Amino acid sequence: MIDLHYWPTPNGHKITLFLEEAGVEYRIVPVNIGSGAQFQPDFLKIAPNNRMPAIVDHDPAGGGAPIAIFESGAILLYLADKYAKFIGTDLRSRTETVQWLMWQMGGLGPMLGQNHHFSGYAPEKIPYAIDRYVNETNRLYGVLDRRLAGRDFITGSYSIADMACYPWIVPYERQGQTLEDTPNLKRWFDAIAARPATVTAYAKGAAISENKPMTEEAKKVLFGQTAKVLG
Repeated sequence: MIDLHYWPTPNGHKITLFLEEAGVEYRIVPVNIGSGAQFQPDFLKIAPNNRMPAIVDHDPAGGGAPIAIFESGAILLYLADKYAKFIGTDLRSRTETVQWLMWQMGGLGPMLGQNHHFSGYAPEKIPYAIDRYVNETNRLYGVLDRRLAGRDFITGSYSIADMACYPWIVPYERQGQTLEDTPNLKRWFDAIAARPATVTAYAKGAAISENKPMTEEAKKVLFGQTAKVLG
């Protein structure tokens, strides 16, 4: 059994996409990041960076004590290796999948996250910051669109690279983008959206959070974190 400490954000959705696709038995442990649940001592023992998602695998390969893992990319790699699914088994295909996973972790996610912040959450609308991240989002969409030319998925077959990228594209309108400008990306996006596991994963997320507008108090919790606060 895997415990998934989760809230329905792009990074959280990555993990439910895998677990649903792989047919893995798991239990969702909600971590309401707007109320500060990510700062609770029990959660910090699992995820010291006070970010979800995190998992606890109670049946790790080889037995022994449960294994706790934080960081969505690390979780995807762990699950792909444990269940031998959605990652290449030969050197070249595995490397290709890992490098696109790292592209998402180091570029697509952080840049689109800043887009969300300055375009939607920041109390002061700073035109330079908004333009900077909307334009960078557009550039990254272009990178992904070119990669998908002649391919059904990022590395050919559906993989953890696709699961990592897709949830960050879902809110494309909030990011100031249109998929009509990137036809390969749109085809890929529509194909993943239609997968039964995707539908189920997002339905489970919706059941946990009604996606209400973020309150000012929640913004203080999410965006007011410092070393002193965490101490």
